[in-house]
Amino acid sequence: MNRRDFLRNSSLAAAATGAALTAAAEGQTAAPKQRPNVILFLSDQFRWDFVGANGANSSTRTPNLDAMAERGTNFTHCVTNQPVCAPSRSVLFTSRYATETGVWRNGPGMRQDLPTLAAEFRNAGYSTNLIGKWHLAPGAPEGGGPGPVPEEWRGGFLDLWEGANALENTAHPYYGTIYDRDGKEITYKDQYRVDFITDRAERFLRQAHEKPFFLFVSQLEPHQQNDLNRMVGPKGSAERFINAHVPPDLRALPGDWHQQLPDYYGACESIDASVGRLHKVLEETGQRDNTIFVFFSDHGCHFMTRNGEYKRSTHNSSVRVPFLVDGPRFNRSQQIHELVGIIDFAPTLLAAAGLTPPSTWKGHNLLPLLDSVEARRAWPNKHLIQISESMTARAIRTKDWTYCVADISGAKKAASPTYIEWQLYDQRNDPHELVNLAGRKEYLAKAKELKAELLALMQDAGESAEIQSATLYP
Repeated sequence: MNRRDFLRNSSLAAAATGAALTAAAEGQTAAPKQRPNVILFLSDQFRWDFVGANGANSSTRTPNLDAMAERGTNFTHCVTNQPVCAPSRSVLFTSRYATETGVWRNGPGMRQDLPTLAAEFRNAGYSTNLIGKWHLAPGAPEGGGPGPVPEEWRGGFLDLWEGANALENTAHPYYGTIYDRDGKEITYKDQYRVDFITDRAERFLRQAHEKPFFLFVSQLEPHQQNDLNRMVGPKGSAERFINAHVPPDLRALPGDWHQQLPDYYGACESIDASVGRLHKVLEETGQRDNTIFVFFSDHGCHFMTRNGEYKRSTHNSSVRVPFLVDGPRFNRSQQIHELVGIIDFAPTLLAAAGLTPPSTWKGHNLLPLLDSVEARRAWPNKHLIQISESMTARAIRTKDWTYCVADISGAKKAASPTYIEWQLYDQRNDPHELVNLAGRKEYLAKAKELKAELLALMQDAGESAEIQSATLYP
């Protein structure tokens, strides 16, 4: 039985969205006695291997994230479907590909006619609340744009709003401004930005809530401060992490990791402390047992080893992200090793709250993976990744392979009618992606197979293109 047939007939999942299953079955979607609160905590540009529980970094200090992984569910192989800030967020909230959301690069506003995760929760009686960075209102091509965000561009977050469209443009690590729902300034000074955002989230959590809430806490760290062109950790962190572990994919290649890693470590440590503070507040206010808490990142960071900036490549350092969930339905002390994507988050969270996702969403509900060995065996383990800004490229990521095609004309556009084979990496034998196998004779059959699968995924995203084979190595 193939995966589609299994999930169609399973008692765990019953609704399909064209080629992609997105909703749970009646047992999954039946409304619980009390709807759970949902906290979505995004740490911008946080590498998957900087979570201690993922076991790939001897220097990282993340006791609170590790505790989440221990009691909850750790999706160990999660990828972003578009490794740059705004496009990734558009995929997250619409469960559609970035070329469908209108946000194929930083700058455009997200299509207003698409159902969003926040709007779906609000339609179900939730309050919808945002604190921090948004980045989905119209702005400059480089992702600048307004600080205050008009209500029509808030993607369904219509209750508490304390944020900025591009937080890196209105705030600095130790001073800055966000805006409330009326566009009034909320300022901070002589306080680390992560702690300020955490203070605002703690303030919200300690309030009385008459209805279940959906809260999006969107931290900027450990993302670089753009106008300083560097990461900035809490004071003293650079000295504490001066001799920290260097991930193998970085140490083999030139980049700016020598200068940036110590502050990056410090910023990641502060994010972990933020997660710990919010869990403590949930415990103190009696909300912890009825709150789903999600920690993830929109993309990773390759420290200028793969191109001239920090992401926008098909490598694990760009596309592989942490994804930890605890709370109702997820407290399993479980690791899920199947390949999942950010496009899957929205349908999963709605299903976990007993709600049915819109039929137009293209992500998969991940709940069957928690309950069923058969579901895990039938899982397709492949995701489409769209690349923009650095180049126009498409990739398929499976558990064993990364196959990437690119338009090398130099044009930076949403899509291309023609691509050439660009990269092929063996994830089993070369997890740090140091040897590009594209065009080698012994891998032609595998490339042909992956090409067909990639074209099918692109078609599901509404794309049509031709792919030319790479020049053969002798």
